[in-house]
Amino acid sequence: MKIADKTVVQMHYTLTSDEGKVIDSSEGREPLQYIQGAHMIVVGIEKAMVGHEVGDKFDVKVIPAEGYGEYDERMTQEVSLDVFQGVQNVEAGMMFYAQTPMGPMPIRVKSVSGDKAVIDANHELAGQNLNFAIEVVDVREATEEELNPQGHCCCGGNGDGECKCGEEGHECECGGEGKKENCDGKGGCGCPHHDEHHNA
Repeated sequence: MKIADKTVVQMHYTLTSDEGKVIDSSEGREPLQYIQGAHMIVVGIEKAMVGHEVGDKFDVKVIPAEGYGEYDERMTQEVSLDVFQGVQNVEAGMMFYAQTPMGPMPIRVKSVSGDKAVIDANHELAGQNLNFAIEVVDVREATEEELNPQGHCCCGGNGDGECKCGEEGHECECGGEGKKENCDGKGGCGCPHHDEHHNA
């Protein structure tokens, strides 16, 4: 079976920078699984996967526009260290989540000087080419339940949350923690379609 919309694909991958540094890899882990056409992976990879089948091995270079976007300086901001309530020794590279109308947004500390920090809301790979080495492991038709997951609670871990599903995504009240997170691929409540680094 060839990869097309509404197929479930399993693949192994290694992601490297233009300099050849390994950024991420599925080596030694379970293959990455996603539904083709459901926007679970960056658009550049999804486009490149079409027509491939089990056993295919190939390389793909994804430009920023089809990966994590161009780097935008407007998404950086200087803030007082007071905003990091309860956190001591704030250092460059630390990751936090800011609550926004669109749900939690990952924020990285870019630099610290005195009582100020520069925070960066760009994805850590924004502005970079993504060089993937891919091996297709499995391809099958998606089930109706996989294509229409409404009613399935994605709250994971504690399992006592309530999911409110709608056509444009759904909200999870994750078990007992008193927080709502938007499951549109940017949140962090255990949905399998989220970026796997969202809990970094």
